[in-house]
Amino acid sequence: MPVMSQSSPCLWTQLPQSSRSPCDRYKHACCSYDGHVYILGGRDNSCLRDFWRYSVVCNEWKELSCSSEAAPEELEEHSMVAHEGLLYVFGGMLDSAYTMCRCALWVFDIAKQNWVTYQSKMSSPQTKMPTNRKGHSAVVVGSDMLVYGGLIDMKGSSQDFWGLDFDTMAWSLLSGCQQGSSGPGPRHSHSAVAYQDCMYLFGGLKGLREQRDFWKWSSISHTWSSLRTKSGPSRLMGHSAVAYKDSMLLFGGGESQNSPNNCLWRYSFTSHTWGQVATLPGSSPPDKIHHCCTGLGPGYKSDTSSPSSTSGHQPSLMEDKLRPFKNKCFPAPLTFLGSEGAIELETFSLDKCYESKALMKSSQLDNSKERLIEKDTKQIGYCLTFENKAFRKQWSCTDEDLINEDDSDIIQHLPDLLLVLGGKPCSSHSPMSIWQMTLTDS
Repeated sequence: MPVMSQSSPCLWTQLPQSSRSPCDRYKHACCSYDGHVYILGGRDNSCLRDFWRYSVVCNEWKELSCSSEAAPEELEEHSMVAHEGLLYVFGGMLDSAYTMCRCALWVFDIAKQNWVTYQSKMSSPQTKMPTNRKGHSAVVVGSDMLVYGGLIDMKGSSQDFWGLDFDTMAWSLLSGCQQGSSGPGPRHSHSAVAYQDCMYLFGGLKGLREQRDFWKWSSISHTWSSLRTKSGPSRLMGHSAVAYKDSMLLFGGGESQNSPNNCLWRYSFTSHTWGQVATLPGSSPPDKIHHCCTGLGPGYKSDTSSPSSTSGHQPSLMEDKLRPFKNKCFPAPLTFLGSEGAIELETFSLDKCYESKALMKSSQLDNSKERLIEKDTKQIGYCLTFENKAFRKQWSCTDEDLINEDDSDIIQHLPDLLLVLGGKPCSSHSPMSIWQMTLTDS
């Protein structure tokens, strides 16, 4: 039965990276915070121990320290989430006798730019905490990190469900320690997102068998419920998912290690239906498995949001001045034409400066009237103008005195972007593969 798309087509573009960037990889971890994306570990030809920060505004990478005693060693299939200025990394250690000696949790202070020693306020010799694992999921609901499943050395897939209270740094076993209990059951290499007070989990491997079941955990009732739908993704493992507005976006993965795909699915939390998102012609992303996805911008309901980006405060400067947007890899001005919403793209050469005219189209809700506003914008250096349909803001490097301002004002007004970073197949010793997806619906 054919699957109908439940949203407008999406636009995929590849972001070329400089040599000063992490190598391409898979089975790594990433998350976003305050307009930056953080990448840790993973594999290329061997297990990696490097840590990078990517500025979306500047399109620049910076390597961070990962050599202190409090920093993690080589990791793969681990998780990383952000909460109130701290990154929490869990699991992924290479199997050895040492992995059973401590809890595989590391904490990075974003403001101080260093790793800090993890210390529970309620620790004791009898305190229970999860052992090292790989391929688990971790999301943030309220002030808790919820960790589900994972592959535990020779024990195979786990159905342990743990919660970490960020206020006390104490672990608690929520459910799943006994076989036959209600819930998703043992699994790894699945995906999970947080939305409101719930955690949503899809697919993965149960032992050696791929799954396509869909589950919801309520932090209010502390119960699992199975979400049964007539359509949706097939059996998947190694995929990635993020929460976007009132829906979940799920990308890539495969029915086996050797069958990656590039399908983008969207599940509506309000209508409880799946729809496959169509791709604009000529902009298809590559097939990927064991990649990472992260969302940036106001539409992405993210457990990694910073307080400043969710406070709703709008600097008055935004109302009367154009803002600099220094990412040279964004698409050229998008012009929404005609009733069918066609998109016209212009390709910019990175070694030239341009003077162009961008058309901005403002549509009334009843589509009865349309108004075209023509503005002259001047491109300086490698800066491109980006028109975001939702905000109808014109991003440009027209005012040199604004270029050096704090990027935090700009970050609050980033357009909605989904980034797909790395994944298998990957190119050995090549810069990190990054694809950007923008939904054309408002």
